Amino acid sequence: MLPSLVHSAIFPSLHTRKRLQDVVRPKNRNMDKFLREVRRNFESPLQSGKLLAMSAALQEQFAVKLQASNISMLPTFTHTLPAGDERGTFLALDVGGSTFRVAVVVLKGISPGEKPMQITKMRSFKIDESIRVLEGTQFFDWMAGRIEETLADAELKSHAMSTLSMGLSWSFPINQLSGRNGLLLEMGKGFCATVGCQERDISELIMDACHKRNLNVRVGAIINDGVASLLSCAYENSATRMAVILGTGTNAAIHLPVSTLAHSKFGRREQSWYDNATHVVVNTEYSMFGKNILHTTRWDEYLNLTHRQPDFQPFEHLLGGRYLGEIVRLVMLEAINDAGLFGGEMPEKFSEPYSLDTGILAIFQADDTPLLSKSSAAFYSQHPLSTPPSYADLLFIRQVAQVVSRRAAAYLAVGIHSLWQLRLVAEGLTAASNGHMTIGCNGSVIEKYPGFRQQCQAYLDDLTALSGADPHSVVLEIADEAAIFGAAVAASVPDA
Repeated sequence: MLPSLVHSAIFPSLHTRKRLQDVVRPKNRNMDKFLREVRRNFESPLQSGKLLAMSAALQEQFAVKLQASNISMLPTFTHTLPAGDERGTFLALDVGGSTFRVAVVVLKGISPGEKPMQITKMRSFKIDESIRVLEGTQFFDWMAGRIEETLADAELKSHAMSTLSMGLSWSFPINQLSGRNGLLLEMGKGFCATVGCQERDISELIMDACHKRNLNVRVGAIINDGVASLLSCAYENSATRMAVILGTGTNAAIHLPVSTLAHSKFGRREQSWYDNATHVVVNTEYSMFGKNILHTTRWDEYLNLTHRQPDFQPFEHLLGGRYLGEIVRLVMLEAINDAGLFGGEMPEKFSEPYSLDTGILAIFQADDTPLLSKSSAAFYSQHPLSTPPSYADLLFIRQVAQVVSRRAAAYLAVGIHSLWQLRLVAEGLTAASNGHMTIGCNGSVIEKYPGFRQQCQAYLDDLTALSGADPHSVVLEIADEAAIFGAAVAASVPDA
């Protein structure tokens, strides 16, 4: 077994250790030969025919979960996309793992020469450990205090007399009961807000806290980040029918006919909802798909086998920002031990899982210095060696990062293409008759990783063209400040 891949403390069983024998490869390869092997492993699945086959197989998986699953392909309560003529002033709340943002957003509607959505005031509040440990109503009281601080601004006094509708983007699990109500579920990440409040309505908890401070507000909508991106982009571009999140993790939301999903998927809803709904925004949770469909390498298989939740999110493991750096690290570990990377020296702390941040890979790919000096400084500051890495070492890392990120871009294109095809079938459309469609995009990887969105777009163009669509008919478009704008738009849509 490769010593570079052994972390005995995390091997869960003898069975796992036996399966990891598959990662054994001959030693004493040189770096050029090893790099060719790495390229072959990551690039061989990226031929158009293979990508199309993966897309078709994903569609079959989607179809099954649209009929029966309580953790994926989940219908929201949002059935109408914005028309772009919704107007008004709204309070947008964005609760994440480390930040709470409160913003006053003005929706002006689509008109030439003007921004249709504007943030007139926004404040950001850090959620540190002292906030995470607030139990039950204390956390919501803290939220209300920050809302009060934001609305106390002199510039916002004009809004004090009217009730502000609030849209909440909630980045945690929730049992949605309506567009405005949802039961609080375990939040994870060290949050204690569920103590004494689990299964209580989030809307009620927030409003109780706001009433204590006599805040003239009401909850208009509660949504997740994928739905926020879809609504935000759809407000400005009526051709939007899907949104994709790709940051630390990945998810997608898509607008589908209600008839696409089994009736049992909708749970208990008022008959009036069904009377008005022809379509519904679906939270796909598509990070859970792709097992035995997306081609993997021995490094991917090792990552999965040693993960705390193996096989739970196969798609996310291949392209999420949390995992791109880890895949490259595993390749580098093998190169250090077997191919002479860094002269065989193990950098400080480099043997620790997830110790190579994907942000460092981005620096490698954006580095325009002749000797990759920016990359050298970034890597060396995090992982010191007895001597700085050579240019050959740096070039090797850069080339590995390139093939890993290129595959991630291709697989994201496969996921988008499969959802696009799913919608075509559901709507009774053909690729040629579909016309132009926009995909709202949000997240650090797709927004900031050098060249990632362009590579994904190129693969998507190829796949859609092979399916019979006009060139560039499905376009990836960044949804700026999606959580904030999407929350405001959700509050403006009557049935959200």
